[in-house]
Amino acid sequence: MTSLVEIRDVTKSYGAGPPALNNVSLTVDAGEALAITGPSGSGKSTLLNLIAGLDKPSVGKITVDGVGVDGMTEAASARYRRAKVGLVFQFFNLLDDLTVRDNVLLPAQLSGLAKDEARRRATVLLEYLGIETHADAYPGRLSGGERQRVAVARALINRPALLLADEPTGALDTASGRDVRALLGELNRDGQTIVLVTHDPALAESCATRIIELVDGRIATDAAVAVAR
Repeated sequence: MTSLVEIRDVTKSYGAGPPALNNVSLTVDAGEALAITGPSGSGKSTLLNLIAGLDKPSVGKITVDGVGVDGMTEAASARYRRAKVGLVFQFFNLLDDLTVRDNVLLPAQLSGLAKDEARRRATVLLEYLGIETHADAYPGRLSGGERQRVAVARALINRPALLLADEPTGALDTASGRDVRALLGELNRDGQTIVLVTHDPALAESCATRIIELVDGRIATDAAVAVAR
């Protein structure tokens, strides 16, 4: 397989305390679904933010789909995220004054995608994710699981090489959490590369093909998962 994400000897320090990440090296192959687990404060979200270009390592190199992420300017980082990365957050981050369709279209508009092509992609995604009947609704009228599906559609509209998810089931009830776990597993089976941070063992075990555990900023374990395909 081809390595989509390459992290080499990365350390991230904040002030004089122990580093949030300590000399981490990691590769993620195209088509993998990697779950990053570990206790609070272990460096999970720091690692995800570095891959997303939302933060920069103190030391080390990060490459995503051939793009060197670690030395980018803020403007270049924003362009990289629009082109290469889809982001899904715990609390959805949808705009309540925009319809479902317009929330999904927003990243495409920011990237300069032609209007007709953007609407076509949005329609396909909403149908694929089973929320096409809510296209003209506002997020506040949807369940948590439906809102997270909208967030996933928004993350996928620019066809990113990599989907990053930070605690995607953390704000959901049990039934909605199962729904989102199934969705992420389906996306990966369809070829989407995923890196997710989670405290939820059920999420890691049900949709990841590989699980790493961070402890005190280091990779403590790294194991493949047998996932029914």
